[in-house]
Amino acid sequence: MGYADPTSSRDLLGSRTLFFIFICAFALVTLLQQILYGRNYIKRYFEFYEGPLDFNSTKCLELRQDIMDVKVLSMVKESELFERWKSLQICKWQLNTTEANSFKSALSRCCNAPTFLVTTQKNTPLGTKLRYEVDTSGIFQINSEIFKIFPKEMPYYRSQFKKCAVIGNGGILKNSRCGKEIDNADFVFRCNLPPISEKYIDDVGKKTDVVTINPSIITDRFNKLEKWRRPFFEVLQEYENASLLLPAFYNTRNTDVSIRVKYVLDDFESQQAVYYFHPLYLINVSRFWLTQGVRAKRVSSGLILVTAALELCEEVHLYGFWGFPMNPSGIFITHHYYDNVKPRPGFHAMPSEIFNFIHMHSKGILRVHTGSCS
Repeated sequence: MGYADPTSSRDLLGSRTLFFIFICAFALVTLLQQILYGRNYIKRYFEFYEGPLDFNSTKCLELRQDIMDVKVLSMVKESELFERWKSLQICKWQLNTTEANSFKSALSRCCNAPTFLVTTQKNTPLGTKLRYEVDTSGIFQINSEIFKIFPKEMPYYRSQFKKCAVIGNGGILKNSRCGKEIDNADFVFRCNLPPISEKYIDDVGKKTDVVTINPSIITDRFNKLEKWRRPFFEVLQEYENASLLLPAFYNTRNTDVSIRVKYVLDDFESQQAVYYFHPLYLINVSRFWLTQGVRAKRVSSGLILVTAALELCEEVHLYGFWGFPMNPSGIFITHHYYDNVKPRPGFHAMPSEIFNFIHMHSKGILRVHTGSCS
C-alpha cells in the first residue's frame, strides 16, 4: 500500500489559487488597457470629425512642427514617423507660396529645368562633345543625324502648368481610387511605362503627358528593339500622345537603345515626341538632392520628375510615392501597385526621398497623397 503525502492537496490548491489570481490580474490589466485605448480612439474619432483643420491653425502648426522636428530619418522609428504623418491628415493642405518660390529658386540656380531638362539643339549645338552622366570619361559627339532628332528648343517653360500630378508606382496607390483626381490635373508625369489599363485606371488614372522609359526596360522586355518593335509600339499606344523621356546619355550602353526608340516611332509614323534627358541636368539634380540627405547610387526617376515639375508647375501633387513596406497605418503593401518586384538593393534611397517629400508637404511646397481619394 502506497504512502500518500497529506500536504499534497494543500500545495495543489495553493498553486491553483495563485494561478487564478494571476489570470484575474492579467484580465484586469487588459480591460484597463482596452478602456484607455477606447477613450483615445473616441478622442481621435471626434477630433477627426471636427472637420479638416486650416493649414495654419494652431493645432496644424503643432502637427507640422512635430514632423519638422525630425531632422533625419534615423531620429525616430518608422512607426513614430507614420503616426505623426497620420495625425497631420486632419489638416487641410495649401500651397505656401513663399516656401514654394524659395525652393523653386534653389532649383533654378542648381538645375534649371526650363533650359536643361532635355537635350535640345539650342543647349547642345551640332558638334558638341557631350559628356555622359556616369561614364564621365566617355564623350558622345553630336553629329548631324543625332542633332536633327533633338527638339529645337525646350518644349516646356517655367511655371507653364497650373496643377501637376507626378505619379509614382508605389503599392500605396492600390485601392486608392485616385484615378479621377489624377486625370483632372493639368499635366501628368509617369515613371517607366507603368500599366494604366482598365484594371488599374480607377486607382491611377489614364491621362499621361510625359512618361519616362528606363532603357533597361527596352533591353529586358523588348530585346533592345532588335526584334520586338511592334509589341513595344503597341505598349506605347496606351499612353496615346504622351511624350517619351529617356536617359540616353546616362552611360554608353543607354545611347543606342534610346535613339532606337525614335526610329521605331518614325517607322510606325507615330506623332509621339521623344526627348532625352540632358546629362548635365541629371548630374545637377543628383548633387542637389545629396545636399538634402538623399545618398544613393542614383536618384529615382520619380524624384527626377518631381524636381522638374517643381520648376514647370505652379502646384505639384504626388501620388504613389511611399518608400516603405507598410502604409501609414502599419499594413504591409506591395512594392508596386501592379506587382511586388523589389528594386536592386542599395541603388535608390527611397525612404530618404519620401522623408524629404513629407517635409516639403509640411512646408506647403508640394502635396503628398497617401490615402484614399474617394
